[in-house]
Amino acid sequence: MQIQDLTLFVRVADCGSITAAAIELDISPATASAALKRLEKQLGTSLFIRSTRSLRLTDTGERYLIHCRRALSDLALGQQAVNDVREKISGVVSLAVPSDVGRHVLLPWLDEFMGQYPELKLRLHIGDTLSDFYHDKVDVALRLGTPKDSSLVAFEIAKVQRLLCASPTYIAKYGEITAIDQLSDHNCLFFMLEERTHDLWRFSKNGREFKIRVTGNRTCNDAEVARRWAVAGKGVVYKSSLDLEGDITCGRLVPMMTDYEGESADLYLVCPGREHVTPVILLLRDMLREKCKQRLADK
Repeated sequence: MQIQDLTLFVRVADCGSITAAAIELDISPATASAALKRLEKQLGTSLFIRSTRSLRLTDTGERYLIHCRRALSDLALGQQAVNDVREKISGVVSLAVPSDVGRHVLLPWLDEFMGQYPELKLRLHIGDTLSDFYHDKVDVALRLGTPKDSSLVAFEIAKVQRLLCASPTYIAKYGEITAIDQLSDHNCLFFMLEERTHDLWRFSKNGREFKIRVTGNRTCNDAEVARRWAVAGKGVVYKSSLDLEGDITCGRLVPMMTDYEGESADLYLVCPGREHVTPVILLLRDMLREKCKQRLADK
């Protein structure tokens, strides 16, 4: 049921004429008449008694009009509430995000978010080193993994797992990895988490946990570089599915060991304390949850 049809019904009832209501709403009488018929068909009843000279409400139409007026009034109040929130969303928000997901996933989402709240200013920090909220003057950070500091306020954004991937050229040259013990024969690409090399890789299968210390010839403190190395065929990468989804979809990377479950890399939006949870932060949280849900569902 369309809001425009309800609006038209109310205006026709007020004007006593389809033509007059159509002129007021800047649509053709034929379009107005079709909209009313559509509404009546959806309701399964007639709302007006029509004659060549007059138009009047049926008893059902009279009762329905009361509810329509109330519904349209509530919608108008809701729209005003949204507008009020938008007007209040202003000032500067400082957001820290991981390198790869920040550059390749979040930027268009943040553009859309800023378009909705034009009075808002964004200071974006991109990098894989955990931010010092006070030293770096960061309001909120998006991070992979459950925060270890219990004093922080953490909102879960999405449940994410790491995927083991390599490029088609690497697989053609060195073969596909299908089991844990084969990892030791391959060049693994590393990035750093909390200033430590992420070289202990964990998997699970049929309720059994596996972990292996892998080796490789390339390490970087920027996780995006590890992904780029993998796309270039330099080795095997083990990263968040959010980071790799675009390359997998385009065929630049191929998932391996798909019968194993990858290590958790859940995404959290983190604030230094409850007093820092502002309306902007809550709006960011809701936007990120919805966008991540859509992206992961489309895989």
